[in-house]
Amino acid sequence: MAAHFFTLSIITLSLFVVASSGELESELVADLLTLQAESKSGVIHLDDRTVSKFLTSPRTPRPYSFLIFFDAANFHDKPELRLRELRREFEIVVSSFITNHNSSNTKLFFGDIEFRESQSSFQLFGVNSLPHVRLVGPSAKSLKDDSDVMDQGDFSRLAESMAEFVESRTKLTVGPIHRPPALSKMQLGLITALLLLCLPLVAKRIFPGETLLHDPKIWLSGAVFVYSFSVSGAMHNIIRKMPMFLVDRNDPNKLVFFYQGSGMQLGAEGFAVGFLYTVVGLLLAFVTHVLVYVKDATAKRLAMLFTLLVSFWAVKKVILLDNWKTGYGIHGFWPSSWN
Repeated sequence: MAAHFFTLSIITLSLFVVASSGELESELVADLLTLQAESKSGVIHLDDRTVSKFLTSPRTPRPYSFLIFFDAANFHDKPELRLRELRREFEIVVSSFITNHNSSNTKLFFGDIEFRESQSSFQLFGVNSLPHVRLVGPSAKSLKDDSDVMDQGDFSRLAESMAEFVESRTKLTVGPIHRPPALSKMQLGLITALLLLCLPLVAKRIFPGETLLHDPKIWLSGAVFVYSFSVSGAMHNIIRKMPMFLVDRNDPNKLVFFYQGSGMQLGAEGFAVGFLYTVVGLLLAFVTHVLVYVKDATAKRLAMLFTLLVSFWAVKKVILLDNWKTGYGIHGFWPSSWN
C-alpha cells in the first residue's frame, strides 16, 4: 500500500512539474509575441534582464530559437563596421519572416542587444567584435559555446545572407525578402509632375539637335564608362550587394580590400581589375584611332613601345591577382615546332 502511494505521489508530482513547465513556456512565448507586436520592426529589444528571462533561466529545450543582432550605438559613425546598414537589413529579414508566416510563427524570434545597456550580456555571449549575429537554438545551454555565430564574410549579401544563415541552422524557412520601395507614391508623383513640366523645354532643344545627347564626346565617355562598368564586375557587386571592403578579423583597425578565395569578390578588387582592363582598352583605342594619323615614325615607335609596356604590366598584374586569389596559374605554351 505504501509503495503504491509513493508511486502515485511521484507520478502526480511529475505531472505537476510538466504542467507547470508547459505553462511557463506558454507564458514566455506569449510575452515574446507581445513584445514582437509592440515593436515597429518586429525586433525585440533585449537587455540583461530579458536575456535572463528568455534565454538563461528557462529549462532546455526552449520552445523557440532566437536570432540576435549585437549593436553599439557609439560605433554607428564608423563606416567600416556598417552597423546602421546591417541593422536595417536585419530588420528587413525580421519583417519578411513575420509577413511570410502571417505573424503566427512561435518557433523563431528576433532580438537586438545594445552594448552600453547590456555589457554583461555581451560578456555572457563572448562577443568582442562587431558586426555580430548569433542564433541561440532551443537546446543551447551555454550562450557562448552552444550558439551559432554568423561568419563575418557572410554579411556581404546582407539580408539574403542572414536568411540563408537562419535556414541552414534551423528547420524554418524565411521566405522571400520584402524590401521597401526605393521611392514612395508621393515621391513618384512629384517626379512625374516635374517631368511633365520639363517636357516642353526638353522637346524644344531635342528637335534642333542642341542636347548633350548630340555631342559625340558624351557618347565616347559613356562607352568608356560602360566598358569599365562591365569589366569591373560592378553589376555583380550590385546584385550580390558586395561590400567595397571588409574589416580584418584579427585587427579591427585594418581594412581588407582583396579577399583571397574564389568564393567572394570585394568591390575594391573588382574596380582595381576593371581599371587595369580599362587602361589596356584605352591604349588599344589610342593606337587604332589616334596613332595611325601621326606622321612622325619615331613618335609612333615610342608610343607603341609605351603602349606595349603598360599593357604588359597591366595584364601581368591581373594574372598575378587571379593566381593569388584562386590558386590557378596561367602558363604560356610555345608552338611544338619551336622546340
